[in-house]
Amino acid sequence: MRRTAPVLLAVPVLALPIVLAFAKGGYFDQPRLWAGVAAWAVVAVVAVADRSPLPRGTPGRLALGGLAALAALTGLSLLWAPIAGQTADDLQRLLLYLGVMLAGIAVLRPPAVRRAVEPALLAGIACACVWALADRLGAIELTRVPAAGDRLAYPLTYWNASGAFAALGLILAAGLAGDPGRPRGLRAAAAAAAPVLGLTLFLTLSRGALGAAVLGLAVLLVRAPTVAQLRAAGLTVAAAAVPVAAAAVLGSTRTGAATTGEAAAMAAVLVAASVAAGLLQRAGQTRDGAGGETGALVSWLRRAALAAAGLVVVGTLVVAMAADPSPARDSQAAGRLASTQSNRSEYWRVALGSFADHPLAGVGSGGFQVQWLRERRIDESVRDAHSLYLETAAELGVAALAALAAMLAGVALAARRRGAAPTAVAVCAAWALHAALDWDWEMPALTLIALVCAAALCAAAEPARR
Repeated sequence: MRRTAPVLLAVPVLALPIVLAFAKGGYFDQPRLWAGVAAWAVVAVVAVADRSPLPRGTPGRLALGGLAALAALTGLSLLWAPIAGQTADDLQRLLLYLGVMLAGIAVLRPPAVRRAVEPALLAGIACACVWALADRLGAIELTRVPAAGDRLAYPLTYWNASGAFAALGLILAAGLAGDPGRPRGLRAAAAAAAPVLGLTLFLTLSRGALGAAVLGLAVLLVRAPTVAQLRAAGLTVAAAAVPVAAAAVLGSTRTGAATTGEAAAMAAVLVAASVAAGLLQRAGQTRDGAGGETGALVSWLRRAALAAAGLVVVGTLVVAMAADPSPARDSQAAGRLASTQSNRSEYWRVALGSFADHPLAGVGSGGFQVQWLRERRIDESVRDAHSLYLETAAELGVAALAALAAMLAGVALAARRRGAAPTAVAVCAAWALHAALDWDWEMPALTLIALVCAAALCAAAEPARR
C-alpha cells in the first residue's frame, strides 16, 4: 500500500493542468474551484497517511512558504482592493497553486513517481494541441474566440498562453528524447510529438512563447551538455519546423480557412513528420552509449548554451521594453513574428508608477485594472499588467515581491542540487521568462505545468528519511 498510494495520489496532481487545458485553461472560476477542491483533497489524504507531509528540505520549505505568504497577502488585500471580486478570484487561484505545490512535493518523493512527471505532462500537452489543431484543420468545430483573429487560441483560448503551453511541451519532448536513461520507445515517442507542438506554437503567432522555447532548450543543454541531448534537441527543432514550413506554403492553414484538401495535406505532413522524427530518434539512440563525451566538448556545449540563454533573456526583455505602442498594428498577420510592436511598455509604465505610489501595500490584488483606466495613454481595455513580477509589485507591494522571490528562490535552490532533472529545470526557466511578459499566472493550465515540475525538483532535493 505504501508503494501504491503515491502513484494513485500523483494521478490527480499530474492530470489537473491537462484537464484544465480542456476547460479554457482554468481561467474561469468553476473549473478552477473544482481543481482546487481536488488538489486539497489530495493534501488531506497525504496529511492523514504521511507522518511528515510538509516539505523536509530547505528548497521545498522556501518555495511553499513564499507561495503561502503570497496567498495570505492576497487575501489580506481584500481590505483595500478596489474590486473585491477580482481579489477573490486571485485568492482562489493562489489556493489552487498552493494545494498543488504541497500535494506535489509530498506525492512525488519516490523517484519512480517523479520519473513519470515529464512523460505524463508531455502526453497531456500533445493531446491538447492535437485537439486544437483538429479545430484548425476542420475535423471538429470549437467556439471561435473573436479577439484571436487568425491566431490559434486553443487549447487555452488565449493565443499567447497556448503558445507558451506548446513551448513547454516542446522542451519536454527534447528533454525526454535526449535522456539516455529513458526507454527507447519513450524517447522516440517524445521526438514524434514535436511536429504537433511546433505547428501549434507557430499558429499562435506568439513571439514571447518562441523566446521561451529557445530559452528552455538552451537551459536544457546547459544542464545536460551531451551529444545525445544536443542531437535530440536539434531533431526536435527540425521536426517542429517541417509542418511550420508547410503552413507557410498552405497559407489557409494559418488563417483557419483551409479547404478539405488543404487540411488533409496538412494532416499528412504532420503524420509523416512525426513518424520520421520517431524513426530518426530511435536510429540515433544506438550511438548514445558509444563512448563518452570529452570534458572539452561538454564544457563547450555548456558555455555555448549558457551564452544563448543569456542572449534570449536580455534580447526578449529589451525588445519588449523598447517596442512602440501601436493600437493599429496588424496583430493577426504572420509578419507579427518579426515585428517589435507591442503595448507592454505602456502596461509596465502604469504598473511601475503604481508601485512607486504604493510601495508597501500596493493598490490591492486585482487593482491594476483601475490604475490602468486612470493612467493609460492609449485606448485599450486591459485587466493585467502582462508581467507577474510587475503586477505583484503594483498590486501587493514589497512584501509580496519578497514572497514571490522566496518561492522562486526555493525552486532555484532545488534546481541547483546535484541530480536535478534537467528537463524540469528547463521548463521552469522557460515559464519564468514568459511570466515576465504575459499573464501566465492567471492561466492555471499553463502555470501548473511549471509548478508540478517545481514540486518534483523540490521533492528530489529533500534529505532521505531516516
